[in-house]
Amino acid sequence: MMKKTLILASLLALTISSAVMAQEAADTAKAEPAVKQECQQKPVCEKREKAKNEFEKRLKLTDEQIQKAKENRMKARKEMQPIKEQIKQKYGEIEAVKRSRIAVEMQNEKIAALKSEIRDLKKQIHEIQIKNMKDFEALLTEKQLKELNKIKKEGRKKFEKEFKKHHKNKPCDFKPGYGPKPGPGPQVPPPQPPVEE
Repeated sequence: MMKKTLILASLLALTISSAVMAQEAADTAKAEPAVKQECQQKPVCEKREKAKNEFEKRLKLTDEQIQKAKENRMKARKEMQPIKEQIKQKYGEIEAVKRSRIAVEMQNEKIAALKSEIRDLKKQIHEIQIKNMKDFEALLTEKQLKELNKIKKEGRKKFEKEFKKHHKNKPCDFKPGYGPKPGPGPQVPPPQPPVEE
């Protein structure tokens, strides 16, 4: 009887202490939201930072342009975040439908409807990204725009080269101006070739 009481008391103490520790951890997380999280993939972050610095240097962006571009980017991220959460939720719903015991035809209908909603949400994100790019281009001078077009052209060539390298038997038929299919909503014209001086 004494052993059972001791075991129960120790289990109760362990449960209470773990609950208190969990509550303290939650309080600490709430109290310190300003702590910057370390990048989980340091080499990837360093590579992105280096590419961003080279991009800014190549375009010869002023401090004011860099700051305004950063503000626009943060604004776009803020707009995209709830949409991304909705997409994540829709994918969760698809998984729930797949695990459900309803008829296969009904599952397929629900999944098709959810995938259609996901496509619409992704189009919204794409439109925000296009608007952000247009806002960035509006900050640039004519000379900077020409250099940006050169960078885009080089990027396309690099992509095609990598595509061919990894997909030897498939043609790379990506063209400038790729993106959502024509339909309702704003359409983005393909980038214009740089004007020769």
